[in-house]
Amino acid sequence: MSRLIGLGLLLAGLLYPFAVYFGMEHFAPWQFGLLLGSLWLARALTGERRPGSLWMSTAAIAFCLLLAVFDSPVLLRWYPVLISAFMLALFGLSLKYGPPMVERLARLREPELPPRAIRYTRQVTIAWSVFFLCNGLCAAALTLWAPLSWWMLYTGLISYGLIGLMFAIEWLIRQRVRGHP
Repeated sequence: MSRLIGLGLLLAGLLYPFAVYFGMEHFAPWQFGLLLGSLWLARALTGERRPGSLWMSTAAIAFCLLLAVFDSPVLLRWYPVLISAFMLALFGLSLKYGPPMVERLARLREPELPPRAIRYTRQVTIAWSVFFLCNGLCAAALTLWAPLSWWMLYTGLISYGLIGLMFAIEWLIRQRVRGHP
């Protein structure tokens, strides 16, 4: 059940900018808050207890409650900023409290990492932290000063393209670091 809820949250996050842009004529902001809040609450109640999962769920539910109470179309646009802040916190705090997030992910495939790989995963975690900071700042700037169409274009397409580009660049660099041509 928790995997299904996680998939629902992932799909809601991916489609959220388009749902806001195209759904504002048909749905009130409180309805978006109710739907998202229900998914986050279900995650909090059924999900695994991982570091950070409870505070992320609590913050997301609080955001959804504010959205439902204030019924504000402007508040709808802050959700991608919240998600970038979550990712920044996960990656950034893992640098302080270790091991770095990318090292954790790398150890899923290769449990025994050499010291060189550990240094590399730390650098990649820093790069992702910087990315999520910049992504969140761009989303916030568009929320504050840009038309809804620009916000939707960035948060619904461009940011995902940039994430894909980051993955591709990191993969190419990793091949060089590992000594593969």
